[in-house]
Amino acid sequence: MPDLLSTSVSGLLAFQQALDVTSNNISNASTPGYSVETANLAEAPGQQTSAGFVGNGVDVQSITRTFNEFLAQQVRSSQASYSSSNTLATQAAQVDNMLSDSSTGLPATLQSFVNSLQTVATTPTSTAARQALLSQAQALAQQLTSYDSQISQFGAQLETQVSGDVSQINTITANIASLNQQIATASSAGQTPNQLLDQRDQLITQLSKYVSVQTNTESNGAMDVYVGTGQALVTGASASTLSTVPGTYDASQLGITISGGGGTKANITSEISGGDLGGLLSARSQVLDPARNAIGQVSVAVATIVNQQQQSGMDLTGAQGQPMFSVGGVQVLPSSINTGSASLTVTRGALSSLTADNYRLQSSGGSWQLTDLTTGQPVAMTGSGTSGSPFQAAGLSIVTSGAAASGDSFLIQPTAAATAGFAVTLTSPAQIAAASLVQGTAGASNTGGATVSGAAVTHPSAWVSDTYTVTFAAGNAYTVKNSGGTQVASGTYTSGTPISFAGAQLTLSGSPAAGDTFTVGLNNPANTGDSSNLLAMTTALSAAALNGGTTSVTGAANSLVSRIGLVTQQAQSNATAQQTANQDATTALNNSSGVNLDQQAASMLQFQQAYQAMAQMIQASSQMFNSLMTALGNA
Repeated sequence: MPDLLSTSVSGLLAFQQALDVTSNNISNASTPGYSVETANLAEAPGQQTSAGFVGNGVDVQSITRTFNEFLAQQVRSSQASYSSSNTLATQAAQVDNMLSDSSTGLPATLQSFVNSLQTVATTPTSTAARQALLSQAQALAQQLTSYDSQISQFGAQLETQVSGDVSQINTITANIASLNQQIATASSAGQTPNQLLDQRDQLITQLSKYVSVQTNTESNGAMDVYVGTGQALVTGASASTLSTVPGTYDASQLGITISGGGGTKANITSEISGGDLGGLLSARSQVLDPARNAIGQVSVAVATIVNQQQQSGMDLTGAQGQPMFSVGGVQVLPSSINTGSASLTVTRGALSSLTADNYRLQSSGGSWQLTDLTTGQPVAMTGSGTSGSPFQAAGLSIVTSGAAASGDSFLIQPTAAATAGFAVTLTSPAQIAAASLVQGTAGASNTGGATVSGAAVTHPSAWVSDTYTVTFAAGNAYTVKNSGGTQVASGTYTSGTPISFAGAQLTLSGSPAAGDTFTVGLNNPANTGDSSNLLAMTTALSAAALNGGTTSVTGAANSLVSRIGLVTQQAQSNATAQQTANQDATTALNNSSGVNLDQQAASMLQFQQAYQAMAQMIQASSQMFNSLMTALGNA
């Protein structure tokens, strides 16, 4: 039955608990992740009397926390985006700084080499100038291989960070699963474990620094956590485990698998996004791999153009020029899950068709399909894949051998390993082929106005050393014969158009007369002042020889630097924007769920006064009881 004492005691206890909650709020005002708590008071059920229902005091119905899940999701999302962009920007900046340096960057290094070529072309007999060119070639080789080595180091560091992130994620998800179990147990007993909920929310926010996640709350209070396209990291009290595994083709590049209680593993590398882990994977695919391939393409282009021109010229000893550079070959990596016995031999073909993309050659239904992994598009091939008729595609020649099982595949990297093998092969300044290998002379009895503008070997592999005679007939018709009198070419001369034959060409100016002859033969070794071959080399290096004849070597180098710089700039801009968004979302969440000291101070005064009032009511009850006992004692 309600009475003054019991009603007052209920109020005293309720306001004491409310003061305890307020005290806890104030104590945790600066605690990260703490959500302000509220003691929710409710009127105790009344007691029916003849005069009506009389109140029985007050109860603390529950202690709840103020938490805005929508704002929390915004914090996690912006945190994941910021971490990803910031990591990508940091990784890209390393490569950007390396390649764009004004003195040691890629364009500057190439330009120094070209400048040395031009210096020798000005003074082809200068031993000092030739030695400087050879030294600059060594510097170019050292700088290119240094780029490749540094990118490899960046890659190794990145893989270490990937492993570290995976370990951190597993630790966090295990703790979330443990908290889920505790929360579900407490919730089943009708309690709201606010402290455990705060700890779990804080862990999920921490998890979003490593990877983007989605969440779903179960009816028992447990929270499921998902990654990628819906792979469960945490389900109730169970946590899946992420693992790093060697890449399918390149064991040094780690993939990421997820395994649950059944032990089945699924590779989710391509589905990871956001957070530091997503940023690392983006840096690998958008910066490190493309940069290595593009530098390799430049290395192949320099070696191919310079070597071909060297072989088109005559060195200081009168001998045909030898290659100046060596370069690494095409890298072919079989899939680790191949079951057949097939193998590939891949070589480079036309420089203009060579790209910096990677390709996958896969066996399916008894045939091979080639896919460009950068664009994701199939690539048409000609040939049958045999040594006599190799597959031809994307500037590559592919020969298959052995028996492939359906589904077997190979990763083909045309330029990734090129730079590691880039080196200078010349040992003496005299080996620099400054002069043209051949020279053209006009017949002494010519009557027309044509004169020799130049003669050069254009295709060293097709050139047969000999003396060739070009004879004109009426209508500018001509024939070309070797020293044995065998005709090797014929045609109609057009002013300004070179006459090509046997891997060489003759360029005339003016109009020849019928009967005029011109001879093309080996250059005179005494012609040491000739620098036409080096001039042709500098022209070839600046010509559009790459990407289908649209890009020069220096253009490709500048394009790479610009591309990496753009990735860096965009990532930095995104990181700044997402950091601001995260700060705003965090502020909004703190304003909603955090402790307001002014509000808590007001509540403290309110509950303190109520507590004091209840104490006075208990005192009044005691006095009334004493008065009653005194009156009864005197009766």
